[in-house]
Amino acid sequence: MDKLRGKAETLKIAHLLDVEPGTLTFLQDLPVEDVRRFRTQTVAALFDRAPEMLDRIASATKLVPAGVAAAISQKALGPRLAAAVAGRLEPARAADIIEKLPVTFTAESCAHLDPRRIEGIVTRLDENLVVRIAVALAERGDHLTMGRFVGHLSDAALRRILPQVDDAAVLGTGYVIDAPERLGHIIDLLGEERLASIIASASAQGLWPEALAVAGMVTGAQRARIASLTAAQPQDHLDTLVRTVAEQDLWESLLPLVALLDPEERRTVAELPSLRGEDVLGGLVRAVVATALWAEFLPLVHALPADSRKTVADTAGTLHAPDLDALAREVDKQDLWDLVMPLVELMDDAAKTRIFALPAFQDHPEP
Repeated sequence: MDKLRGKAETLKIAHLLDVEPGTLTFLQDLPVEDVRRFRTQTVAALFDRAPEMLDRIASATKLVPAGVAAAISQKALGPRLAAAVAGRLEPARAADIIEKLPVTFTAESCAHLDPRRIEGIVTRLDENLVVRIAVALAERGDHLTMGRFVGHLSDAALRRILPQVDDAAVLGTGYVIDAPERLGHIIDLLGEERLASIIASASAQGLWPEALAVAGMVTGAQRARIASLTAAQPQDHLDTLVRTVAEQDLWESLLPLVALLDPEERRTVAELPSLRGEDVLGGLVRAVVATALWAEFLPLVHALPADSRKTVADTAGTLHAPDLDALAREVDKQDLWDLVMPLVELMDDAAKTRIFALPAFQDHPEP
């Protein structure tokens, strides 16, 4: 999840700074919580040091009716400056003015609003207007702005919005949601049929990373439900998932989902053509070494076809000694020897010798 969360945080910062995300890819190599804190600091730097002129304009709007202020905002200020002024107003006054503006103008302005002011304004807007703004944002493809707002919307508004926006908008918004603690509740509002449709769309529209990010932000029964619905997709859809994960090195996001599947579902995944290539399996083993996801990985290995298990065993047998020792210690810690020993038996004699000479085996000679 950290890789996907890091990418999402980078997209949000690029949006704030109005720069291409590619110029900030170096942020994705940093701890995600550090990047999130940097985004918070970026918001403060951008909006707390606003020119004094904005405060003067905001003060002036208090002297005229909301309709007149709205007309001035639209004709004289434009979306960006109007949003900056709205961020300097009391939330109730900002809401009064917004309700007099065209929805298209408001949707464009939303992208430039101080994120810290969103809750106070949105909760004061008429529900019908909130729905129309959300739909307009979806039509603009502005998922980053939707991600700022959606966590502050009422259930009543969400129930009306969700049927009016397409699956790509739901996934894109969930990926960058600023209030991930609300995501589980939003998924409940979607219902089983719509959730299955969204998962199918992830394959058709190349949105598997977004879907994995959403799955990683929910917990318990919801995550298991997403995993099961994903495993029920046609084989060619699942193959696109595995290929995407392999190309972008997202195994740390996929393996915890696979671990939640029942044996039959796991077998369906294990038999995918995309999981038979040496490059994919080798990359998978190296990713598991880096993330220590052995408990999530080994049940899948057990379900792989014989030739694929052999590939995994051969790859594991060539790992550097420190990685092999870390593997053995993690396996011992989680008591996974029953799943590991069949792999060891598939290794050649040289690899077996290396394995049994590891310090972890010397500490526990009879696993």
